[in-house]
Amino acid sequence: MVDLATPNLPSRDFDVTTRFYRAFGFVQTWRDAGWMILKRGDLLVEFFRDPELDPAKSSFGSCFRMQNVNDFFEAVLASGVPEQAVGWPRAHRPKREDWGGLVGAVIDPDGSLIRLVQAPD
Repeated sequence: MVDLATPNLPSRDFDVTTRFYRAFGFVQTWRDAGWMILKRGDLLVEFFRDPELDPAKSSFGSCFRMQNVNDFFEAVLASGVPEQAVGWPRAHRPKREDWGGLVGAVIDPDGSLIRLVQAPD
């Protein structure tokens, strides 16, 4: 096994979280009463149950470092996640940053910020 670090994010409802991430390619690889793991290619995200979480107060987040942020972002939009400035879930279109990388974002149903990061060409 290679060394690996994975984000651990809250989920108020594993079924809702699974449906949200499944819509753009994640599959469930583990689940019990308190923990769940979703995977899409080399991306792996773990979730713990937090039914009392207030998404408006969430400070959880993670970066998905990807080869093609635009393709992933289009899959997010095609799944029905709205591109808007407030609320959750929502999506923020990738933009070229001063350092040369492409960065966008997705806010999941529990208020977790997922930054979509593509290194410069």
